[in-house]
Amino acid sequence: MAGLITRFAPSPTGPLHLGHAFSALIAWDLAQASGGTFLLRIEDIDTARCKPEWEAAIFDDLRWLGLDWPEPVMRQSDRAAAHAQALARLSAMGLTYRCICTRSDIRAALSAPQEGAPAHGPDGPVYPGTCRQAGHSDSDAAVRLDMAAAMARVGGLVSFHEAGPIYPGRHVFDTAQMVGQVGDIVLARRDIGSSYHLAVVVDDAVQGVSLVPRGADLFAATAIHVLLQRLLDLPVPDYHHHRLIRDAAGQRLAKRDDARALSLFRAQGLAVDDIRALVGPGSGGVAAGLPAQHPAR
Repeated sequence: MAGLITRFAPSPTGPLHLGHAFSALIAWDLAQASGGTFLLRIEDIDTARCKPEWEAAIFDDLRWLGLDWPEPVMRQSDRAAAHAQALARLSAMGLTYRCICTRSDIRAALSAPQEGAPAHGPDGPVYPGTCRQAGHSDSDAAVRLDMAAAMARVGGLVSFHEAGPIYPGRHVFDTAQMVGQVGDIVLARRDIGSSYHLAVVVDDAVQGVSLVPRGADLFAATAIHVLLQRLLDLPVPDYHHHRLIRDAAGQRLAKRDDARALSLFRAQGLAVDDIRALVGPGSGGVAAGLPAQHPAR
């Protein structure tokens, strides 16, 4: 794995916490061990939630951890044209359709009498396909991927190599899994011109990312990304899904959980070795010495 190109791609929507530090340090360590390159990318396509002060804090926190990266840093908000081009290519293949369903429409459709409970995928409840054959042309409607058609386009299978310790080896997903467990994902909305799924594969490819470290909670989303890479003739990197950092009660850390914000540890005089000790293998994935918290949702 000589010369790996890894990346850490946070969204500036709140303070980085110990979980972010763990992921960034893994990406950094993997790149350093291979004589490769660690990249920082700012994923700020959700302009309503992203704030300049949080972006500045990301740079401060990562430099405090001893990390550096090539400049200038890529910002997804500057990549709208490339994302739109990728979306147009998928549409030209006949793999997309416009969807006017609101969240309440989807909840109502899924609550109708049916066999079993609705499946939940990487983006929440699996979309029931209400608009798939409707032929909507509304310019402000969401754009969805026709999952069954997309999987047929790539021969009914997608696969990727997992380089991490949790799910090592090659993983293969077939049409039934992708349709039943993922569904017709949103690729673009009126308020956000490109979804996370589409933007991340386009930007990973242009940056030459060869290994993607990410939390185990994104494992199911990886199959989506590999499908989009195949459809767009983009290289498929290896993936390294790592464990999640949790508090003493087993709760996954979130940006709203300010008690684990890196800026607070920095203010308390901790050093990077202290942070590595808190999130390292010896902690078992629990942020050692920190009280359990249950922030309001």
